[in-house]
Parts: sequence; C-alpha cells; structure tokens
Amino acid sequence: MTTPVKRLPRRMPGWAKVVAALVLVLVVFFAGLRLSVLPGLKDLFGTETHDRSGPALLKSIQDISRYDAASGNFQVVVDLEKDAKLLPDAIRGTRTLYVGAGTVDAYVDLGKIGENDVKVNGDRTSATLRLPHAQLGKPALDPDRSYAVSKQRGLFDRLGDLFSDNPNGEQAVQKLAVRHIGDAAKESELTARAESNTTGMLEGLLRSLGFKEVRVSYGS
Repeated sequence: MTTPVKRLPRRMPGWAKVVAALVLVLVVFFAGLRLSVLPGLKDLFGTETHDRSGPALLKSIQDISRYDAASGNFQVVVDLEKDAKLLPDAIRGTRTLYVGAGTVDAYVDLGKIGENDVKVNGDRTSATLRLPHAQLGKPALDPDRSYAVSKQRGLFDRLGDLFSDNPNGEQAVQKLAVRHIGDAAKESELTARAESNTTGMLEGLLRSLGFKEVRVSYGS
C-alpha cells in the first residue's frame, strides 16, 4: 500500500510579509484618523509648536500723507477644487471650502495736492480745494475671522501631507479670497464714501479756522 503524502502550504516570502504589514498599518492609520476610531493616533503623531523667533527689527520709516477716509468689511466663501485628469477624486484631488473675511481701506492722497490746487481769497473767508480721487488700499485678510469649513483630499494628497513642511496649506484659497475681496471693493461705493468723508473733514477743519465758504472737488 502507498500512503498519500500531504503537501505543505507554501510559505509567504519575508519581503511579502513586510509589504503586507506596511499596507495594513497605513490602512488602520488613515481609517483611525478618518473615522475617529483611534483618537490617540492624532496625539501620538502630533507636533508641538515653539516660538523661538528673535525680536522684530525696524528696517525703515516712511512718511504717509494719505487720509484714510473709509474702510469696508468683506466676507467671501471660496470653493476651490483641484482634480487629477486620469485619477478619481478619492485617489488624487483636493477640495477646500474656505470663509475669508477681510478689510479694504479707501484713502485720499493729500501729498499729491499742488500749489494750484488750493485757492484762498484775500480776506481768507473762502477756500477752494481740488483733490485727487480716492483710491483703494490692498485687501487685508483677517486670520481671526477666516477659517476653513471643510477639506477633502485624496489618498495621495494625504500621504503627501505626511512628508510636507506645510501640510494642509491654505495659501491658494487665501489668495483667492484676497482677490475676490479686492474685486468686491472695486464694485462697491467705498471710494465715493471716502471722498464724501474727506470733504466733510476738510470743511469742518477750515470752518473752524474762520473760513465761511469751502469748496472741495476731485479730479486726476
């Protein structure tokens, strides 16, 4: 009689075990962060921030001759999506919903007033002033009132954040927010309000100095 010989199961190579273990660790890691099943992982791989900056140094001083006559507060919701052409969003792609809040100042540059732009009569009771039109300053984003509502990232983008010096950077949405706020300021009546406020300020100032009639106009 012959006894059948049972074949032993083929053993998995060592390198295959290492790869399988690494894949399993990554799956558990991202699942824990996504579903908050393993909240301790965030603390385990978290970072600490230490401010070791030196003192700020004064580099220069510039004289400002402009009169800030009005300031507008703006808010915009930025929805920025970046997709890969040949990959699904779950693998490669980002979408950020960001609320940007900021201000834009409108000012009149009094330093551009020339000698011929100011006329005063002999008895100093009447004054005529011609000022340059009001201009808009650069939009300033307020970090205390700006925030990301939601962030969606593909698997490759999440992996890239682990090796990035600036993970989850918001520079792109911040720049878009600043641009949209600047465009909104141009379409608003902010410069008209600035000219009206400047006129009121000058009329009150000159009348307090004894002028009875004050005319203020604007032109290039």
